[in-house]
Amino acid sequence: MVKAATVLNQEHSTYDFAMTINGSRVLTDEFDVAINPATEQPIGRFPVANRHHLDLAVSSARAAFPAWRDSEVSVRQQALTSLADLIAENMEAFLTLLTTEQGKPREGAEWEIGGSIYWLREIAKQSLPEEVVRDDGENRVVTRFTSIGVIGGITPWNFPLLLAVWKIAPALVAGNTMVLKPSPYTPLCTLWFGELAQKVLPPGVLNIISGGNDLGQWMTEHPGIGKIAFTGSTATGKKVMQSAAINLKRLTLELGGNDPAIVLPDVDPKAIAKDLFWASFQNSAQFCVATKRLYVHEDIYEPLVSALVDYARSVRVDNGILPGSQLGPLQNRMQYEKVCDLLEDSVSQGHQVLAGGAPLDRPGYFIPVTLINNPPEDSRCVVEEAFGPVLPILKYRDIDDVIKRANDTVYGLAASVWAADVEKARAVARKIEAGTVWINQVHVFGPDIAFGGQKQSGMGIENSLHGLAEYCDMQTIMERPLQQ
Repeated sequence: MVKAATVLNQEHSTYDFAMTINGSRVLTDEFDVAINPATEQPIGRFPVANRHHLDLAVSSARAAFPAWRDSEVSVRQQALTSLADLIAENMEAFLTLLTTEQGKPREGAEWEIGGSIYWLREIAKQSLPEEVVRDDGENRVVTRFTSIGVIGGITPWNFPLLLAVWKIAPALVAGNTMVLKPSPYTPLCTLWFGELAQKVLPPGVLNIISGGNDLGQWMTEHPGIGKIAFTGSTATGKKVMQSAAINLKRLTLELGGNDPAIVLPDVDPKAIAKDLFWASFQNSAQFCVATKRLYVHEDIYEPLVSALVDYARSVRVDNGILPGSQLGPLQNRMQYEKVCDLLEDSVSQGHQVLAGGAPLDRPGYFIPVTLINNPPEDSRCVVEEAFGPVLPILKYRDIDDVIKRANDTVYGLAASVWAADVEKARAVARKIEAGTVWINQVHVFGPDIAFGGQKQSGMGIENSLHGLAEYCDMQTIMERPLQQ
């Protein structure tokens, strides 16, 4: 079993992270290298799975499934609690490794690692009891939730461990086994967690395999996997759905967003600027539910813009491992180049850039906080999901018009409304086409709070008992006494 001291060795490149299949540490002939996005230097090697490794992982998960399904739910719940304890025991190691591979500063790493512990412990308290629909002496009808089988999890690079836990915890407590693939950009925390998990899980219950896009497609097509739980871009989600249709896999898809925030004219601009800033730029805006379009009423537009610019100048963008760093780099060169292209387009279109506007001239994938002043509604920076620290601030006058503008997108993941008059904010929120709408807050999640997207932001629910039910089939049993 790999220890924290080994993983945290400064010579990361000398350590080979491993996959976990059927409870065993598995290396491969082909390796890739994880890169620290703040330095562009290698961290460590990780294996690239081929079809044979996937088949082994699915076979081991299928073999482990009957016993895991038939175990008492209390046994599965205790296993999740023990997984939480394992992360807590290695908290510092996970924090450092997460910052090194993902780039986020310590505060963001604490939010993610602490959240992973909390989610495991809280999902461990959930269960789905049978429902007696009818019992009249003549007929008894019971609806029950049944395990699906092998769940395939595919997770992204922005919150690699937490979003893995969002899938692992409900899948396992519902009696399923799992094969999970982390992003090839951020596989290390998840691979290490997979190794640690074997201390408390039977072999085959949780298998972690690593690889690229090919591996993800093989998983979505694999006949031995009964459901795919995917978090990522809408474009990739469409491909997942297409591949899964081959054998009618169940799906949970949490996809992209172009999330609006609407600020009503009764707020204090200076008081609200900090909250609006972090609504947009937490995790360097690499957040599916980051505010990506900020609509501000014309009566307070100028003072709010000024307050945002002032606050942005106070925020330190630096290597996340350094004390005082508040925002880190973008996680990978692909995303960095996409955001650079978006910035170049805004400059070429003559948009007024209030802060930032060009990548930092230093090693690493650093882009400063960029605020764009009231660009046209059809601009790329407004229409596209930047998934990086670029925020268009847009002026409005009429509330019905701004609601229409906010809803004029193929996405429908989340939104927020900000107002002193909560009743007015609530009326606006009910007209927003999004799965989650926050009022005077943002990025509030919970194991007991249903989360999912509308339109092309996905399908299915994560978290809450609704999310737990996504990892089950439903069975109705009807009985009556034998007539003799």
